[in-house]
Amino acid sequence: MFMPENLTNKKAKGPAAKTTGGSAVIDVTRDIKKPVQLLLYVKAGGRCEFDGCNKYLIEHHLTHTRGNFAQMAHVVAFSKKGPRGEVIDRPEDINSIDNLMLLCHPCHKLIDDNPTEHSREQLEAYKKTHEERIFRLTGTSPDRQTTVVTIKSRIGGQAVKISQGEINDAIAPRYAASRAGVEIDISALDDEGTDFYQVAAKKVRQSVDRAIESTMRDESTSHLSLFALAPMPLLILTGNILGDKVPCDLYQKHRDAQDWKWKQDGDAVRFKLNRLGNGSVSQNVALVLSLSGTIDLNEVPDEFRSDGTIYEMTLDGVTPHPGFLRRIEDLTNFRDAYQRALREIGTKHGKIERLHLFPAVPAPVAVACGRELMPKIDPILVVYDNDKRHGGFKKILEVNKYD
Repeated sequence: MFMPENLTNKKAKGPAAKTTGGSAVIDVTRDIKKPVQLLLYVKAGGRCEFDGCNKYLIEHHLTHTRGNFAQMAHVVAFSKKGPRGEVIDRPEDINSIDNLMLLCHPCHKLIDDNPTEHSREQLEAYKKTHEERIFRLTGTSPDRQTTVVTIKSRIGGQAVKISQGEINDAIAPRYAASRAGVEIDISALDDEGTDFYQVAAKKVRQSVDRAIESTMRDESTSHLSLFALAPMPLLILTGNILGDKVPCDLYQKHRDAQDWKWKQDGDAVRFKLNRLGNGSVSQNVALVLSLSGTIDLNEVPDEFRSDGTIYEMTLDGVTPHPGFLRRIEDLTNFRDAYQRALREIGTKHGKIERLHLFPAVPAPVAVACGRELMPKIDPILVVYDNDKRHGGFKKILEVNKYD
């Protein structure tokens, strides 16, 4: 741990101890002992312990220049007249590890300028929570490493941002193998252009292939974590490229909490499959996924409504809505239901060459739609996108094509 000499909260030194009536009395100075300093830096992980800050203090936050930008702050002030200093049960050793927090300068100034709003109990709780988290994360074994892959595009005309803090919270107890990860940013592409999907699909394919190859070569990391917000056809393509080559966890952006952590609460989500009609053209089959919302079947092209067969998978007992996917178990339930649907369609229609997919689904479900396809066994998936600006569902791309 980088520990320069210039941040030790020093004042003039005095003798180590005095005796009064035969008893040792601690001679209080502002000089924090080197072992205590080192222990504080280690327990804090070199990060600010103020709740929600977590700034890395061993390098400059903008230039990443190496240095010590930390301050060691007293919870109960060194002086009784200082912030939180007038308490009945002052620590016997005011410079003990239990009475010190590692803070950045702004957070140190904040708590000392506003001691009423930042009480001793509150700061001790911040310290305890932070140091327990650091202990847990540093206790993970190498097989907890994961390569983080992010796919970002414009949603509703706005560029999407996924913060490192959100990622770290979501993947715990795993941890990112590197801070850089693999970022696939297609937000700069013109999504109004006629060749948008062709260019974006090429970029996604190349980037995901490289991520897989790199992960398979790295003996210490054999796992991916995917955070993706992009048009559904590209997410389905991503899933198909991933396949089962490398273990991969998928994450969902939850609108209510504005985070990516899978939830523990909520009722189990069930899925049902309905067959709507039985057209004369056995090979003309469509699968409609009404999960994030209900797809109006009148928006499905005429060729499927008149001569083909439409299957609809939807939520069982619940109206489709964007927030239905909260738990990782619900994604597992979808994967099982999707596989059953593919098997049922195969049983009813034989080995069809192409299955036409009309999705209204969350991002992880879209990825799963491509990932669950078995090469040379399942049909080619023709993916449509509902772009109301240009007249509704349009055929975008095909996945699971193998020569």
